[in-house]
Amino acid sequence: MSLYNMFLAIGPQQIVIVLVVVLLLFGGRKIPELMRGLGSGIKEFKNAAKEDEEDDAAEPKIQK
Repeated sequence: MSLYNMFLAIGPQQIVIVLVVVLLLFGGRKIPELMRGLGSGIKEFKNAAKEDEEDDAAEPKIQK
């Protein structure tokens, strides 16, 4: 098995291990705050991408 395929072979056991490690590192109280921050970051990214798309559509295209 190549190194690339090894990284793609993520199963349920690996996911459980990662979740347990995250729980041990951050604790039960901190995880909702982290998820809330992650959600707001994704929301801001989507809004910025939408604004960039609108700006590109509003600019006249220069033809050569």
